[in-house]
Amino acid sequence: MKVCRRKALALCLGYALLLLLAALNLLEYKWRREPRRCGEPPAAPRHRPPPPPPPPAGSRGPAGARRQLVYVFTTWRSGSSFFGELFNQNPEVFFLYEPVWHVWQKLYPGDAVSLQGAARDMLSSLYRCDLSVFQLYSTAGAGKNLTTLGIFGAATNKVICSSPLCPAYRKEVVGMVDDRVCKKCPPQRLSRFQEECHKYRTLVIKGVRVFDLAVLAPLMRDPTLDLKVIHLVRDPRAVASSRIKSRHGLIRESLQVVRSRDPRIHRIMAKTLQTALHPPDWLQGNYMAVRYEDLVVEPIKTLRQVYGFVNLAVSPEMEKFALNMTSGPGYSSKPFVVSARNATQALSAWRTALSYQQIKQVEEYCHQPMALLGYERVGSPEEVKDLSRTLLRKPTALGGG
Repeated sequence: MKVCRRKALALCLGYALLLLLAALNLLEYKWRREPRRCGEPPAAPRHRPPPPPPPPAGSRGPAGARRQLVYVFTTWRSGSSFFGELFNQNPEVFFLYEPVWHVWQKLYPGDAVSLQGAARDMLSSLYRCDLSVFQLYSTAGAGKNLTTLGIFGAATNKVICSSPLCPAYRKEVVGMVDDRVCKKCPPQRLSRFQEECHKYRTLVIKGVRVFDLAVLAPLMRDPTLDLKVIHLVRDPRAVASSRIKSRHGLIRESLQVVRSRDPRIHRIMAKTLQTALHPPDWLQGNYMAVRYEDLVVEPIKTLRQVYGFVNLAVSPEMEKFALNMTSGPGYSSKPFVVSARNATQALSAWRTALSYQQIKQVEEYCHQPMALLGYERVGSPEEVKDLSRTLLRKPTALGGG
């Protein structure tokens, strides 16, 4: 009996000692956490303000300046390669030529509409200067790292072919890049190219593989991006003529468009123009349409309008470049080659290349966008051949700012 009482007493004393030690530890913890003078009431707990959020990725350029992002929205054979050179040549612009080409090649054979989401995701990464996305769509093979010379359009890209990535050219000197010279440049890691991207305040991407302006809506609504769209358009009869001439070079693209079973793809241009006429909030002030015909007839005026829209200064060198590119001796018959050409011949080539029946087929199919864009229809074969008569009038759907 006595033994049981002793054990119970020992347990009680041990339990009390544990409680006392716990209380002392708690007091010591509070004293260290809340030191105060004798007689002072306990200080109210302090709440540290949360640290300021980091600047949104991709929204800041050199010295923290707001980065201007531009997408040239157009289609095949609309004069977009020449138009893109107005940005590729500008020393203040980081320019990418058709990066979504990589998506189409990697996911071939797909259909055009199903690839729109992947195209938008790639653009979202590129506008943040995350160029590692190129590696995701590389066709070089497993385990092989893509280099600067593996990017589509690299051989004429002024950043890739200029110092510090390559000694062949200087970005500040306006002038066309010879692809044969650029192909001799040492290939650089994408991380080096990405470093260059972060140095530029203006980033421009030209593409023909985004079909619906609404695809870009999430990017234009994104508060971390400052994206504007320039919609380059051209007389659909001239586009048809050029596509017929270059049809062998567009076989894969044509197949992917034909594979698309979405009937809306045939009405996308008209839909885009209607959207521009009645812009939603995400498009207001961020959309500008440019006619290729205006660019080649009045290159300096159009260049100033375009640069004003995207907050770029027009230099005398860029004005001279635009003027020279539209004052060449003739009209090149080689597709996918950017060269100086005669503006008048560039505008009227389709009138001698297409038959009257072909012209009427295009007009019937494209009559709505033609009316909005100021392209007049013809009434007879004689009217087509009368090159003294212009078929341009003031458009309805062009706007900007």
